[in-house]
Amino acid sequence: MNWQDILARRAGRMKASEIRELLKLLDQPDIISFAGGIPDPALFPADDFKTAFHDIFSGPDATTALQYSVSEGYLPLRRWLAARMAALGVPCGPENILITSGSQQALDYLGKIFLTPGDTALVTWPTYLGALGAFNAYEPRYDRLLPRANRSAEDIAAAAREAGGRAKFAYLSADFANPTGETIDRAGREAVLALADTLDLAVIEDAAYQDLRYDGEAIPPMLALEIARKGSIEACRTVYCGSFSKTLSPGLRVGWVCAESSLISRLVLLKQAADLHSATLNQMAVHRVAEAGFEAQVTRARAAYRARRDRMLAALERHMPAGVSWTEPEGGMFVWVTVPEPLDGAALLARAVSGHKVAFVPGRAFFPDATGGNTLRLSFSAADGETIEEGIRRMGALLHEALQPA
Repeated sequence: MNWQDILARRAGRMKASEIRELLKLLDQPDIISFAGGIPDPALFPADDFKTAFHDIFSGPDATTALQYSVSEGYLPLRRWLAARMAALGVPCGPENILITSGSQQALDYLGKIFLTPGDTALVTWPTYLGALGAFNAYEPRYDRLLPRANRSAEDIAAAAREAGGRAKFAYLSADFANPTGETIDRAGREAVLALADTLDLAVIEDAAYQDLRYDGEAIPPMLALEIARKGSIEACRTVYCGSFSKTLSPGLRVGWVCAESSLISRLVLLKQAADLHSATLNQMAVHRVAEAGFEAQVTRARAAYRARRDRMLAALERHMPAGVSWTEPEGGMFVWVTVPEPLDGAALLARAVSGHKVAFVPGRAFFPDATGGNTLRLSFSAADGETIEEGIRRMGALLHEALQPA
């Protein structure tokens, strides 16, 4: 059968994640990989989860854990998250929380609920590859979200109308963004909120890395800034997407959305149609572990990742040739490297893997218009200090070779 003949038009916009594909190729033990933005499994609170699962199955919660549940999510976890959000400056109740199967599922739901084919999604340039993958199926047009630019709201709206739709949302990761590691300052966040009010847009705040700050002063989430201006979450257009993947466990796939309650109700309908509810057992375990020691776990992770970030920045300073630049993130898991043109990240990767046994993610995949060929993303989260030093030394050797005159 020729499936192509009956596939929906949206299927043509679904592309394999370059990162997912890279991970398949990097199982070779002699390759040092800075490609996957994954937490270090040695930092997972495995013993805490072992205790949590044992306790769940040793008492009356066992039947609840194995049964169907409500689509909104496990109520004790939603109450814990509401208290956590309040501590971040977002007073809310469980009715403002939806549990999702990771924040990636939240992005898919938000693309589905907001985008009609031809509508415009404003995204940072570059932006998180997984967000582009989630939104692509709903056939948007992408436009640049530049928080501190002088571009007028009318210019954005006119370009969206000319493309046959309207601008629907602004998507950004304000803290330690994937892929650049950069943070949007308070003035930039306020500017995005003002733009959203003018254009009547939703704001999707991807906060996957917010807890992983290593230095600098914490900036309130955009949802907190908007509540401070408008008085209540029920008056806000910001949709906060959180995740336990970078702090407790990515494998359990537990994330959440925090937003105005009527939008949460609409997202619940999508959840009911998609998978009924996220795994109750996983939610219960995450709740027990988070309630017992979330801050201690985050403190431990911060210390480890801070040391690795520092080691990578120092190694880049030692080994990179002139003309190469990089970001210096205050948190998160990524450093963004820019190499002199006309060097291309994809071509460099092929040489890096075959000749130098080191890997990274070429930057072009993070740009909706496939520009940025002379950029690449490095992740420091899953490698120890000595491995980071050796991997960056290998990358330095590669770039010194590539920059030699022909």
